[in-house]
Amino acid sequence: MIVYEPVQKIFTSSLIKKDNILFGFGTKSLGFGQKHIVNILNHFSTNKININRLIIPEQIHSTNIEVIEPRGVEKILKIEDTDGLITNEPGTVLAVVTADCCPIIYCDENKELIGISHQGWRGSIKKMVQKMIVKMIDMGSRVADIKVVIGPCVGSCCYDIDEDRYYSFMEEFDRYSKEIVQRVAGRWFLNLTKLNYLLLVEKGVKKENIDFFPFCTKCDSERFFSFRRDHDLSKGEMFSFIMKVK
Repeated sequence: MIVYEPVQKIFTSSLIKKDNILFGFGTKSLGFGQKHIVNILNHFSTNKININRLIIPEQIHSTNIEVIEPRGVEKILKIEDTDGLITNEPGTVLAVVTADCCPIIYCDENKELIGISHQGWRGSIKKMVQKMIVKMIDMGSRVADIKVVIGPCVGSCCYDIDEDRYYSFMEEFDRYSKEIVQRVAGRWFLNLTKLNYLLLVEKGVKKENIDFFPFCTKCDSERFFSFRRDHDLSKGEMFSFIMKVK
């Protein structure tokens, strides 16, 4: 179940229950963006959350995944050419920023292995979520133990795509055609959340171990930034994160 934490002004999920795993999906009221890292750090300071490092991927719409291991003393580390992060290091915040793309959080509570990824249509068609699951399994997780929360993104109500993109998705996901696309008023509309959900289930993640947002970032202008609505990333992006407490 998706729940709102009014003190931190973030959404979270009751799916992940371990006390030493903190995570959340930021809202418009926090005003976060990739260019405002100091504000992200202030969020943890204000809420009296001690962190060692903040890790942010460059987000190039790839399926590149970086495993973060104890190294160096950088307070802030930007990882080039990357859209997914995984770690079991305490005190390290893994974060992404979005304004319509899907932020997705992963957690194996038994292994205390955590991850986060960013995927829009490019990362989704390249099956980024499945690659994150495979990487966690390679690191010792059992797929039955992995829990996943799909964060706020543009909904199928607002995500219209052109014919070329439609045929690209159908070429890759014809088996899901009736579930991920719909035709309305002569336009094709894509459901990114449903696609990533189906890809997770296809990879063996239990349905009961997946939670997802019922909101559309473009529709919900009070709580979320949206590039499709505002056509300007400088107006803001939401900040999503996960960390294992020290």
